[in-house]
Amino acid sequence: MQVCATISETRTVCRAARGDRKRIGVVPTMGALHEGHLSLVRAARAQCDVVAVSIFVNPTQFGPAEDLSKYPRQFERDCRLLEKEGVEILFAPAVEEMYPQGQVTWVVVDGLSEKLDGRTRPGHFRGVTTVVAKLFNIVTPDAAYFGQKDAAQLAVIRRMVHELNFGVEIVACPIVREADGLAMSSRNAYLNPDERNRALVLHNSLRRVEQEFGEGERDAKVLISSAKEILAREPQVRVDYYEIVDQDTLDPVERISQRALVAVAAYVGTTRLIDNVLLNV
Repeated sequence: MQVCATISETRTVCRAARGDRKRIGVVPTMGALHEGHLSLVRAARAQCDVVAVSIFVNPTQFGPAEDLSKYPRQFERDCRLLEKEGVEILFAPAVEEMYPQGQVTWVVVDGLSEKLDGRTRPGHFRGVTTVVAKLFNIVTPDAAYFGQKDAAQLAVIRRMVHELNFGVEIVACPIVREADGLAMSSRNAYLNPDERNRALVLHNSLRRVEQEFGEGERDAKVLISSAKEILAREPQVRVDYYEIVDQDTLDPVERISQRALVAVAAYVGTTRLIDNVLLNV
């Protein structure tokens, strides 16, 4: 595995791979890798000749009161995991490499970036789209792999790719869960044992929605009400949002007549977790 710390080195390595007419897949991450990340790497491995992974804790997608300083950083461990998966290229830049002093250019997907996570985390998606656009310009991949757990992020990136004519296929991969149903996340490491147990209520509420949907309920308000009954069993879990939306526009739906996204964000202690399911009519 070739570890690149600079944009120029990464471009050179990727250009050489492209010169050999190899299909390049990229997996953007912030490190602290878990099985969810590795499932993306394996998907890229199955579909591409060369797999590139980025590890970059992107400061511009964190708010002033968020967890940038304590976000887990496990670079040596991450490298071992990626080498085991046969990754060819690792791009691990410093902040100064990605954001030269005085940068004033940003990529913003208006409207979509203010929904779901963007509504309660102002500026978050501006940071995401800017760094992903930079990564696409550096690596010039044929395909990029993202987890379905970050469903709002997926919608925003897909819109950006479509409207800015990036020649990259966006591949969404299923949520990877612990044995008890908790969606894998680097932030799960923040949870103490009691909080870890309480966090299961997010998945349990989504299962309730799936169950009632499967029994024929199509009214979004009724489904959300049932989900919140489950969440109420854990009063120490504070809901940020619970919505049923169109998976592409992220607009709320009143009655489900086509594929819909059920998305939840909640604080378990001080840790903000997200989860979702897709309902298929």
